[in-house]
Amino acid sequence: MPLLKRITLLLVVSLVLFSCSEDERKEFEHAGGKITMALDNQPTTYIPQKVGDFYSATVLSQITEGLVGIDPKSLEIVPRIASSWKQSSDGKTFTFYLRKNVKFHKHKALKSEKDRLLTAEDVIRSFEIGCAKDSKGEPLATYSLVCKSLVKGADAFYNGEASSISGIVGKGNKVTFHLTYSDHNFLYKLAQVNSHIISRKVVDGGYAGDVIGTGPFMYKKEKSNSDYKSLLLVRNTDYYLKDDKGNALPYLDELEFVFQSRKMAQLEMFENRSIDLIKGIPTSQITKMMQGRLEDFNGKPPKLILDDNPLLESNYYLFNMQDERFADPKVRMAFNYAINKEIIGSDILRNQINEVGLYGITPPVRRTLKGYDFKGIGESGYDYDPEKARKLLAEAGYPNGEGFGTVRLRYNINDIHSAVADEFSKQIRSVLNINVNIDGSTFEQLISDAETGNGDIFRLGWSADYPSPESFLVNFYGKNIPDNPNEPSKVNKSRYKNPVFDEFYERATGTKKQTDQLKFFAKAEKVLLSDPPLIPLWYSGDYAIIYSDVRNFHFNSLNYLDFTYVYKKKWTKEEFLKKHVGDK
Repeated sequence: MPLLKRITLLLVVSLVLFSCSEDERKEFEHAGGKITMALDNQPTTYIPQKVGDFYSATVLSQITEGLVGIDPKSLEIVPRIASSWKQSSDGKTFTFYLRKNVKFHKHKALKSEKDRLLTAEDVIRSFEIGCAKDSKGEPLATYSLVCKSLVKGADAFYNGEASSISGIVGKGNKVTFHLTYSDHNFLYKLAQVNSHIISRKVVDGGYAGDVIGTGPFMYKKEKSNSDYKSLLLVRNTDYYLKDDKGNALPYLDELEFVFQSRKMAQLEMFENRSIDLIKGIPTSQITKMMQGRLEDFNGKPPKLILDDNPLLESNYYLFNMQDERFADPKVRMAFNYAINKEIIGSDILRNQINEVGLYGITPPVRRTLKGYDFKGIGESGYDYDPEKARKLLAEAGYPNGEGFGTVRLRYNINDIHSAVADEFSKQIRSVLNINVNIDGSTFEQLISDAETGNGDIFRLGWSADYPSPESFLVNFYGKNIPDNPNEPSKVNKSRYKNPVFDEFYERATGTKKQTDQLKFFAKAEKVLLSDPPLIPLWYSGDYAIIYSDVRNFHFNSLNYLDFTYVYKKKWTKEEFLKKHVGDK
């Protein structure tokens, strides 16, 4: 071939390759920048299969991904690692089709670009890791919350009776799950962090603790100063998703989480723009924020945007059912009737809630949980009735609290939980003549103590992983208690067991109709309230405030935070008015 033709051909090939490369990395006009937000506590783990708390889930959701995800605006299931899927007519088989261009973040165990490509084997291995016992012989959250009794072969694998999970098979770009029954919430369970996919090569190479995923952001480094610790994530430039105009995602260069338990400190950071959004305003500052800065909220454009979205999040006190004093349901009912939740809601929380805990464990977010019998559950709940509380305690053998002894309340120290613990102690002393010793610690220590029963009553909260009562009621399912009483009970922390509750719970999870599922879950929750292992206190509805130049961020009832499409851009008056009119 003549030299000129060879040069021309090389130029054409180079232009084509350059064009493809440019198309793959097409940048959004307003890409770049950094978002910083505060979380009340640090993650307790960076291993997806172990996650059982909101803080770990929030951070890891930016780094790791599942076969499917959740749209933060609509809360609908959307494709992620799998580009599509199909379900069998009986609802018991799901086949997922994996994308071909999904890469794990760079890591020394992944020695080539081929090693970085996600495969069906990574999916299968991730669930095998999640369904195996940990080093202490205890179950991980993947098994307890996702696969147990649902995915065929998961129980046999967990018990060491099989070398693989028979119900999860894969080949090429396909992975199929075979279920023991049709589960309306299965896709949502696959979207939660416990079902996120990790690299088998990284794990098998001895790096299971390294934070490696396929998500839009990568773990960079942890930082610490005298006031707080933080975690910096950076953009994954190999992320496979693009927006509808072909721009590379995510838009942001950096995402930082600041871990600060003191709400006043968070507010100070928000005021000086060290963080870009704040969830939960210090109760003492609500009036000042809401009424003293009206122009910041009402300007055109505004400086700040306020969100008051009811959350699928419950705050409650949990009884240690291993304590013989709480074996009698009358004692637990007495404690429930002794608490004036209206005072806690108004005087301490300053009404920064959705509702006070006059229902059960499931928050009454009616627009998300349509068709659920909140009316019937509310009729089964507990209002403030000190006379009934004293009568029940006397019937249980403790008239005027005599012989009951001191109760140890465990809670994690922060502005709100400390104040609520003080009020709880005062009310129980006033109504039941029982002393409550309040014992505060870190969040991580509280969770450990609750799982091992180191205390009498525990302050806990639960954020739904998916929009169903099941996400709350699973915490009281009897089969989630370990056989060995000396093992930590990671899901059913109260070690509550009621065969009637379990029967309704199982009928709900196994039914084919969504309406029947809600009916049986409601029956289960009414049983739970008639034999209460908990004291519902309030359902979250925290005020959240964000600077208006943070675009595409969506607050939602699941408290699910997704920064994939978030970017920063100041509003002009003309743009804001046009958008405002358009939204009408």
